[in-house]
Amino acid sequence: QVEKGEPWPVAEKVLNIEGVRTAHVVTGQYDIIAFAELDDLQDIKDLIKKIHRMEGVQHTQTAVCIQ
Repeated sequence: QVEKGEPWPVAEKVLNIEGVRTAHVVTGQYDIIAFAELDDLQDIKDLIKKIHRMEGVQHTQTAVCIQ
């Protein structure tokens, strides 16, 4: 979730992070849904830290695809 009026700039910044394949502004409970392809759990941790440090980001929820 991002601050009011901020989803598009944040989605663009997220899309520019290495490993992120898509970042879409959506309606509903979440403001942005992004998909990343990463090699290991450390890469996931690093990605989450980068997103949390972005201006305008209030909250994230991470889900890992298992198949």
